[in-house]
Amino acid sequence: MTETTLGDLISTGEGTVADIEAVLSSKTDAEEAGLLVLTEVLSRARLFEGPPTEVVVQFDLGVAGTRLGYQVTVGPGVSEVQPGWAVEPHATVRQDLAELLRAVYGPSGARYDATREVRISDEPAPPTLFPDDVWMARWNAATLAAGQLVRAASPHRADLTDLALRFGSDKWGGHWYTQHYERHFEPYRHQRIRILEIGVGGYNSPTSGGGSLRMWKHFFPRGQVFGLDAFDKSGVDEPRIRTVVGDQSSPEFLTSLAEEIGPLDIVVDDGSHLSDDVITSFTTLFPLLRPGGLYVIEDLQTSYWPGWNGNRSELSDPGTSVGFLKTLFDTLHHQDRVREAPYEPSEIERGVTGIHLYHNLVFIEKGVNAEQSAPSWLPKHTNPMTDLT
Repeated sequence: MTETTLGDLISTGEGTVADIEAVLSSKTDAEEAGLLVLTEVLSRARLFEGPPTEVVVQFDLGVAGTRLGYQVTVGPGVSEVQPGWAVEPHATVRQDLAELLRAVYGPSGARYDATREVRISDEPAPPTLFPDDVWMARWNAATLAAGQLVRAASPHRADLTDLALRFGSDKWGGHWYTQHYERHFEPYRHQRIRILEIGVGGYNSPTSGGGSLRMWKHFFPRGQVFGLDAFDKSGVDEPRIRTVVGDQSSPEFLTSLAEEIGPLDIVVDDGSHLSDDVITSFTTLFPLLRPGGLYVIEDLQTSYWPGWNGNRSELSDPGTSVGFLKTLFDTLHHQDRVREAPYEPSEIERGVTGIHLYHNLVFIEKGVNAEQSAPSWLPKHTNPMTDLT
């Protein structure tokens, strides 16, 4: 591995410690990997309480018989990592790099602390033991900082509602979606997935929005998160989050995007909410999902609003989002329909294997819709049970 990327690291984290050590045998690769892993640790550290003052924590990482040093600084308004050795760090975390990488990007259940040592600087001795003593305050801050980073570098199960509230996603509060997301996304939580959300939020400000993208990043610790928006959202980008400017009503653009960032495991449509756009995005992207993937559409209430391409009178109008979803129930049962001539199912008919509908929210499962129907000899035009009466 001559050029370390996040995708490479996440993939590498699936291996054993010995496998990871082999990949990191080059010092250049190891140094870059250490920097990327600790950048991820800093990102996750936002989920935990930190010190009230600025603290420098020295990470001393072992690989291939050498030690790599990184200074991690945390505190109010500061969160940074840089290579090197601090002269007098407030705390030191010593660990094998391969184990740390596996703890951050590896599968659930992996051992993560067998080589970890944590030391809080305790010299010289404090002049007093009172809590308000300057030395004691510094020691307490160092303890908080070390604890914050160690927790961030350890497996952690974040609650999706907590994440939504922390990062300002409207998926709880503005809406009530997180409990449904948690139920359906849980099986993917520790997989190496790619998720695309249509709609970043924050309108035309490059730095506004992105709350849901950050929520997904921390819910899927090994996932890569992509956000599509009509406006430039580059100010939201960070490791494992990438935004793209584009038009969700363009099948050509959506196809090229899926080819570039895919294969996709999950798509969440929280975009324009216009029925035309919702239908176009689904019919284009759903066939491109991995088998076993999920396609989610939010805010179905706009299907009933005339100003949003909705229809308040013809509730089964297939040109509206909900009307179109109703046709998918027939799609799901395409093998059971009585036909007079041979029929070739569409790609969507062959791919929809489940539909889970909630208030203003739907999850559509992608797979192989080829379950055998009722026996061919069973009458379809008459009901044999009527002869028993």
